[in-house]
Amino acid sequence: MTTETPTASVPTAKANIPNINRPLPVKPAAPAVNRIGLAKPDYNGNESTLCNGCGHDSISAQIISAMYELGVNPNTMIKLSGIGCSSKSPAYFMNRSFGINTLHGRMPSIATGALITNHTLQGIGVSGDGDTGSIGFGQYKHLLRRNLRMIYIIENNGVYGLTKGQFSATSDQGAVLRHAGRNDYMPIDMCLEAIISGCGFVARSFSGNAKQVVSLLKMAYAHRGTAVLDIISPCVTFNNKEDSTKSYDWGRTHDERINDFGFVPNFEEITIDDFQENEDKIVTMHDGSKIVLNKVSAGHDPTDVNAAIRLCMDAREQKRFITGLIYVNPNSPSLAELEEVNNDVPLAHIPNEQLRPSKASLDKLIAGWK
Repeated sequence: MTTETPTASVPTAKANIPNINRPLPVKPAAPAVNRIGLAKPDYNGNESTLCNGCGHDSISAQIISAMYELGVNPNTMIKLSGIGCSSKSPAYFMNRSFGINTLHGRMPSIATGALITNHTLQGIGVSGDGDTGSIGFGQYKHLLRRNLRMIYIIENNGVYGLTKGQFSATSDQGAVLRHAGRNDYMPIDMCLEAIISGCGFVARSFSGNAKQVVSLLKMAYAHRGTAVLDIISPCVTFNNKEDSTKSYDWGRTHDERINDFGFVPNFEEITIDDFQENEDKIVTMHDGSKIVLNKVSAGHDPTDVNAAIRLCMDAREQKRFITGLIYVNPNSPSLAELEEVNNDVPLAHIPNEQLRPSKASLDKLIAGWK
């Protein structure tokens, strides 16, 4: 009697052939990094809780783009804001940065304390037309004349959005809102106020113009003092009617660019010979960055303060929506320079024993008063 030895099953050759019709898994590409090794998501913030379509969210996105492209170290930035829809924005960008959400209209005071105590930080403040133009107007003016080194963004929608749609200081004269009635007062021009207060960098833009906003943010970062960006940022809930100068429709159809410009950061080379004489004006910033203003001879010269004031006055009278770089003066010393704290060691990093008198010296002083 014969028995057969059982054999293990052998897989067929067909089973070893890969399915050539199935696409091979693609390894996701590593995100592109900037000059300091950070990816763009490293500049993100929390998820926004603002209304869908709010112009403020677009501005936050452009801040992320500008800081990523410049290669800014988020740990050297401090974000500041007051109260209002606009003042919620710093939560939506640059989570790695320091941040302070202050009181209504009081952001300039907190910014001054923070940035004079540590002048090595770069400040970026986000405010609104209510937070800056009404309760904070006095603080805004004093911040400008002191020339604190920071980017000051006014997200301007001509309405108090967080408190359900009242008129603000920049609301159009004659505007009618459902719950607020008619506005009979002239609006405040935040750019004009900045120029006459001595601000050395003043620009206006529209939140729907991402390219322009990014370029202006880069220029503002290179400025040695306060840089004001008045950005029309439509409120889709309370003030987006076609006849409102703060609406999307108005911004898209009336955007009148007063200049075209390019920006070359200090870590990139620029060749002056490539530009034609009398067609381009080059403004060198304090850090070596350069603003290239195209064809200024045929239009507005932003280095002329009187021309900038006239431009703002004419635009207000004729109801023109001008955008671009209105005025720039890179030579004004910053507050830190004026107060002579522009040294290698910030005040915040100096040990207490070097800042405060000793107990023995205090005891001696007190004894002298007895």
